Amino acid sequence: MLQTFLTGLREGLEAALVVSILMSFMVRSGHRDRIPALWAGVAVAVILSFGFGALLHYTSASMSFEAQEAFGGILSIVAVVFVTWMVFWMKRASRTLKGELQNKMSAAVEIGTIGVFTAALLAVGREGLETALFLYPTFQAQGAGAGPAIGALLGILTSVVIGVLLYRGVVSMNLATFFKFTGAALIVIAAGVLAYGVHDLQEAGILPGIDNLAWDVQGWEITSWYGALLKGIFNLGPQMTVLEIVVYVGYLIPTMVLFLRPPRTTPADSVAAHAAAVGEPAR
Repeated sequence: MLQTFLTGLREGLEAALVVSILMSFMVRSGHRDRIPALWAGVAVAVILSFGFGALLHYTSASMSFEAQEAFGGILSIVAVVFVTWMVFWMKRASRTLKGELQNKMSAAVEIGTIGVFTAALLAVGREGLETALFLYPTFQAQGAGAGPAIGALLGILTSVVIGVLLYRGVVSMNLATFFKFTGAALIVIAAGVLAYGVHDLQEAGILPGIDNLAWDVQGWEITSWYGALLKGIFNLGPQMTVLEIVVYVGYLIPTMVLFLRPPRTTPADSVAAHAAAVGEPAR
């Protein structure tokens, strides 16, 4: 639940921030009459995201075991690529996100209702599709049970509440710090998803080394508190191959170092960073 909660919270808050910024622009620019088109775009984006997740699930359910493992392994790698790109993009773009979105919405308003609908659909839909893509291999890795789905739902609902409070100016948040910590957490989760994807490809016979185990801890129960902790957060299990561990460490360490490395800033960047850090409420 914790792993999927963090994923839902991070991705959900990005979408909530996008919606609050777009709403703020519509209100301040005197285009309240086009707000329904904005919400229609958001609604369609949510439906498409759920549909994409369902498509992934039911497509894999109709495959043979080897095909399921290959499908899951490839999707895991694709999900890690997208999430890694996303956390680095947000780290760089959080300074100017509000201005960029307002510029795009300004152009969309000139087009009309269809433009507003399309802008909202694309902005929120991207976040939704990324969330579905990343949660699919996570659900597969955690196995049966409602815990992962409940965690994701709670994360998304929490992000919606935070987004509403930010929009109404009830709370302020250091967005730079929030995205730094949640980005680091997602990198840890992504390392586990990547290792799980490698294991799937080994099960499918695409990658070698399925019998070359790094460890085989007999008696390590996933249902125990420490087993649940290691599996739920780090995706480490009682049996892992050497290739899984090599990929896990080979991704986690350099990616984390690059992500946590302070960016080079100019005076103009410092001003933008300060504005992003205080999380100027969108009204």
